[in-house]
Amino acid sequence: MYTFSSKLRTFAFILMVLGALGVGYSFFTAPSTVEEAEAIVAAGHHGGHGEAEHHDETAAEAHGHDAAEADAHNAAEPATDSVVVNHTEEEVAHTAPDSASPVAIEEHADTLAATAEAHHDAASPTGDAAEAGHEGHAHSEVAAAHEGHDAHADHDAHKEHAEHVFHQLQNKPWAALYVAALFFTLLSLGALAFYGIQNAAQAGWSPVLFRVMEGITSYLIPGCIIVFLLLVAGVLHFHHLFIWLDPEVVAKDHLIQGKSGYLNGPFFLIRAAIFMGGWIFYRQYSRKNSLLQDEATDNSYYKKNFKAAAAFLVFFIVSESIMSWDWIMSVDPHWYSTLFGWYVFASFFVSGITTIALITLYLKSRGYLEYVNTSHIHDLAKFMFGISVFWTYLWFSQFMLMWYADIPEEVVYFKMRIENYNLPFFGMVVMNFVLPILILINTDFKRLSWIVVLAGTIILCGHYVDFYNMIMPATVGDQWFIGAGEIGAVMFFLGLFILVVFTTLTKQPLLAKRNPLIEESKHFQY
Repeated sequence: MYTFSSKLRTFAFILMVLGALGVGYSFFTAPSTVEEAEAIVAAGHHGGHGEAEHHDETAAEAHGHDAAEADAHNAAEPATDSVVVNHTEEEVAHTAPDSASPVAIEEHADTLAATAEAHHDAASPTGDAAEAGHEGHAHSEVAAAHEGHDAHADHDAHKEHAEHVFHQLQNKPWAALYVAALFFTLLSLGALAFYGIQNAAQAGWSPVLFRVMEGITSYLIPGCIIVFLLLVAGVLHFHHLFIWLDPEVVAKDHLIQGKSGYLNGPFFLIRAAIFMGGWIFYRQYSRKNSLLQDEATDNSYYKKNFKAAAAFLVFFIVSESIMSWDWIMSVDPHWYSTLFGWYVFASFFVSGITTIALITLYLKSRGYLEYVNTSHIHDLAKFMFGISVFWTYLWFSQFMLMWYADIPEEVVYFKMRIENYNLPFFGMVVMNFVLPILILINTDFKRLSWIVVLAGTIILCGHYVDFYNMIMPATVGDQWFIGAGEIGAVMFFLGLFILVVFTTLTKQPLLAKRNPLIEESKHFQY
């Protein structure tokens, strides 16, 4: 029977306390007004600093150019009727609507020309000087009006940009919390999927690891509850991670309106409740049968788990795909990928397997799991290696096909990430593919505990960054940085994960002694 060491328990509590403080600080320091958001941008505390400065400089440059052009034009001395015609054409250029047809523009020009002629005929016949003065005065008024219009447009653009940045910075602590909560919950789901596959395949090598898998999947219950509460908070407008939940956005967006039959608050929560309920039900049912099998005189509970695993895997592959659309892809509702469900699955599946390997090695180092040998570790490392390659295949397939097709509504997803998330976007490819390949490609390395721990740590960090890349660009845009909220959220959920998982491991023996394949697993050699 495993005993939860006081040091590890204390470590978990410290992580949770420090993490909660970091998350609380990120919420406390989030801007509550547009002015505060502008002050944060001006201080340059995030990636949007450069863009804000560029926006202001561009507006000032455009405004100065228009003013200089108006001054130069006012300095001219028109003396003939041709000036009236030229002046009329300029008025057409400034006053005709952008979307007007050529016919409408021509009619608009005729009207302005007639008005200019009327002014010319009514002028005092004092010669060309009077006419030139009249034309210069009229043009100065038009230039002044045009300059005022530009200033007003620049002010509106700046105000709109400031409000946009304000909403992004308000989203930031929520997004950091959501990424960490989702990552650890889906990590647990990945371990559950692996556990179901082992039962459905009646694998002979893995039963000595079943209790470890069951311990990891115990986090699914609190994890799902927390994620569901965050989804409810979105539906109730406590945060705006899902823009399709904002009625004002939907009212102006015909594309989202077309998806409103699927993307709406009540149906969104109903789907989430069904998926989470199904996963938790299978976890509890299989765990119960696994424990009952230890005291049984036949294999009836083992057979029940075999049938339940087959049914669960069918439910899982459907629910996981829809979950990835709902909880991740819908933060960017104008973009979609038919590979996305598989891509998300590969990410949290390899994370779940990696966690199984790391906890197994920890327990082995503490003197537990006496029947686990290097062949078991080797097989887990093979899965870590293989699924890392599978994830890379899906990442490259999704990226390459969209890049090659170069369709604007598809490439905008990657354009945002390459321009504003360049380091985490390409960095996680190195962490999730290049380094695992280099570290784990050698067969002998897969049997060395410290090599597996090194590779596993890199893989888990890399896939957290992967989830970060999926959520952050659509919710905070270029206003991202790794701060107290991001670090605190990871610390809090890591502490909670350790507390829940290792508490579960203390409740039952770490060996499924009556599993019909347990003897084969004990003596497994590769």
